[in-house]
Amino acid sequence: MDGKNALGEFLRARRERVRPEDVGLSGGGLRRVPGLRREEVALLAGISSDYYLRLEQGRDRNPSAQVLEALARVLRLDASATAHLLSLAQPERPAVSRRRVRRPEAVPTSVRELFDTWSGHPAYVQNRFTDCLAANALCRALSPNYTPGVNLLRAVFLDPAERELRRDWEELTAEGVATLRGHIGPDVDEPRLVELVGELSVRSDRFRLLWSRHEVRPMLGRTSLLTHPLVGDFELRSNKFEIPGTNALSMVVFHAEPGSRSAELLGLLGSLTASGATPWREDSRAASGATPPERNPRAANRTSPRRNDSQAASDETPPKGNLSAASGEPSHHGDRRDTSSETPPE
Repeated sequence: MDGKNALGEFLRARRERVRPEDVGLSGGGLRRVPGLRREEVALLAGISSDYYLRLEQGRDRNPSAQVLEALARVLRLDASATAHLLSLAQPERPAVSRRRVRRPEAVPTSVRELFDTWSGHPAYVQNRFTDCLAANALCRALSPNYTPGVNLLRAVFLDPAERELRRDWEELTAEGVATLRGHIGPDVDEPRLVELVGELSVRSDRFRLLWSRHEVRPMLGRTSLLTHPLVGDFELRSNKFEIPGTNALSMVVFHAEPGSRSAELLGLLGSLTASGATPWREDSRAASGATPPERNPRAANRTSPRRNDSQAASDETPPKGNLSAASGEPSHHGDRRDTSSETPPE
């Protein structure tokens, strides 16, 4: 990640993802690189090849809005990606401005009081880097990673238990990276972001691939497909709300479709949690934020001991003590979808 040429990196990455036939060009002939050639982008956008080359190389960082909008059309960008492109080309801000002192990331007391009363709705608060800052009891019952101090994006890529929980892991990771990039905008040299992206790029092939795509998505709600150790398979919908008066904090609230099987299982999870049942080991590495390198959680030996200090963590994952049978609820683990064949929080 080179914060000094964010505009050029974005243009190059998106250019390589557009097929010639998508823009009415012949796809024949020898092509040394995927996607469109620079001169093809320039021709379609109505600018000179030399000028476009300067944009990609970072030698011209202040193109007009008209040029950027023409490039957005050629590169087939949606509204969110176009807005991101425009933000990357804003006049460079002074170093003092970029390194401005940020307000403390304090979760308002009223927000904590609000979601702590929601016995039927898991909820948590995160910052723009996906660090969890607060969560209610039912949210913590969903995953130990909903714990203050845990980075949720890091957990979903590196914690095998989190991948076990997420039947839609591939979709979730793609959305998470695209949302992070969109939320950060041009501040790609932010130290916290550089640290997070650097670690994940080294430890996760999937993250490195997704980050290189330069996809951008707005922060939207989604439907999460979960397989929980206590209650089995169910679905939760979520919505995200910006918290006014904070440093870009957002609250994520989950709910199940009223009257659905998922609503029953969420209620069961709440009851089991209130009675003291816990699906997670108290010494879970996820809760402490110490997560192991990304791997295939189904193929590895979950009980093998720590081999040496160079490994990030052992192969152990939390046991699946499914209590649904004891409570009269059927288990859904038999129809789990295997997501281990792919390589690319709510």
